Amino acid sequence: MTTAALPTRPPLAARLRDDAWLAFAVRRLGRFVVSVWVLVTASFLMIHLVPGDPARASLGMNAPAETVAARREALGLDQPLLTQYWDFLTGLLHGDLGTSTMSSLPVAQVIGDRLPATLQLAVLAFVVVIAVAIPLGVTMAVLTRGGRRRGAELGFTTTSVLLAAVPEFLLAVILAYVFAVSLGWFPVAGNTDPGAAVLPVLALAIGPAAVLSRIVRVEMLAVLGEDFVRTARAKRLPPLRIYLRHALPNALTATLTLGGLLLTTLVASTVLIENVFAWPGLGSQIVGSILDRDYPMVQGIVLVYGALVLVVNLVVDVVLAVLDPRSTIKEG
Repeated sequence: MTTAALPTRPPLAARLRDDAWLAFAVRRLGRFVVSVWVLVTASFLMIHLVPGDPARASLGMNAPAETVAARREALGLDQPLLTQYWDFLTGLLHGDLGTSTMSSLPVAQVIGDRLPATLQLAVLAFVVVIAVAIPLGVTMAVLTRGGRRRGAELGFTTTSVLLAAVPEFLLAVILAYVFAVSLGWFPVAGNTDPGAAVLPVLALAIGPAAVLSRIVRVEMLAVLGEDFVRTARAKRLPPLRIYLRHALPNALTATLTLGGLLLTTLVASTVLIENVFAWPGLGSQIVGSILDRDYPMVQGIVLVYGALVLVVNLVVDVVLAVLDPRSTIKEG
């Protein structure tokens, strides 16, 4: 009596060669893991590359040598570099980012308390950017296609360039002076008032919205010149259906790519904006920690900012792969 041979699974290399999605996932996951390792290593070395002794800096130049030695031992700075690196890695796996040299609080606790405020600003600003830039870019593309309405095109281009050129810090100061100090419409600092987020979000969103709206317009103009759009017009389809169902989805790939990059920029830009409006997030915390030479706190916040950027980039790559599966093959 003979038994049928059990089917064998092809080796991983063959599966990666035949399955574009699997190959894409392995590549992206590998890049993400390597990037996280580089980020963790760089943030660890940061505290050792900064001139001076972190223990001495936290205690002051007049602190007794015995006190400084005790602080170095408490921070683990008296151990060999590889031992410190291993302790740092194992601590991260358990959610331990160290202890603040100024407040003696766990760094993870302070970051956990302040991270939601930073994410609130970045996410709200991103929503405003998308909600303004896409409709505005599409509208300007429709109005100015084929060289029409030169005046509107010139006004849109000039205004968007000027708004994109203004630094977020300067824009935040102008908004605070005009709408908070002079007119008193919004609070000038803090996040306790319901309207306190309006000015920081606008300061973050105006420049990126101007940039993204120009990109949307250019992409939409290119799509409106394609043959399938002309065919849709020849069939006398309603203009709104042509623009929203046929043209817009084909113009969104580049828009979403840039939008994901803008989200990482918005996260980084919160550092300056939070300090203008005294917003209790990571941005104001890291500036205070730098001034106080609280290196473990700075190290932890830099690590969190870097991790946020890496995660956002990973999510953008996955979303683009879902919207355009051909991109998984192009990279292979």
